[in-house]
Amino acid sequence: MNCIIASTSTVHGSSYLGYFHDALTELFTGVKEIIFIPYARPGGISHKEYTKKAQEGLKFLNIDVVGLHEKENPKQAIENAQAIFTGGGNTFLLVSQLYKNDLMNNLSDKIKAGCAYLGTSAGSNICGKTMHTTNDMPIVHPPLFDTLGLFPFNINPHYLDPDPNSTHKGETRETRIKEFQQQHKIPVVGLREGSWIRIKDQDLVLKGDLNARVFIPQKEAIEVKPNHSFKNLS
Repeated sequence: MNCIIASTSTVHGSSYLGYFHDALTELFTGVKEIIFIPYARPGGISHKEYTKKAQEGLKFLNIDVVGLHEKENPKQAIENAQAIFTGGGNTFLLVSQLYKNDLMNNLSDKIKAGCAYLGTSAGSNICGKTMHTTNDMPIVHPPLFDTLGLFPFNINPHYLDPDPNSTHKGETRETRIKEFQQQHKIPVVGLREGSWIRIKDQDLVLKGDLNARVFIPQKEAIEVKPNHSFKNLS
């Protein structure tokens, strides 16, 4: 596989996709067209508006970016794609639309066959076994929570550490992940903002400047440093 699985599209002080231009340049080397999947619709924006945002964010590559919604046959567009980018937004909506258009298996097969893939936020959430560890509200009900299954663990994007100075007494992100693991024996990687997993040459490596937090069922969570390999996490 050839993927970047990023926690977020934007970090503080950076433009959309601006914080990892070098990694994106390397990912999309030799590509003439990127199919953009706008189904997650952050803030409820239209597919057209979201595609325009992706085009602006990737214009430094001088590669055509085409919204999947523009294609008459979305399934064929995925099958013929040179590269694919799934943007963030609401994971429930994204997964619902992928199933509605009968694209989940096709997308998974295409990526596993080596098609260059970029996922940010919700677009990364769907890369694991299930979407259960999303942070999003269930604004729609997908037929299944099973997702692309590119690797045998789940992603929690935008992972936040507890703030010891906060007066908020609600559940922490760690608490909610542990609740998930009471029901599902699936490891979870908490990706902090500005971090991504680079999948290349049979390996899955943490990139960026920050550690990731790894949750393994029935064990204490651990911190792993950049360049850590998740190849054996299952």
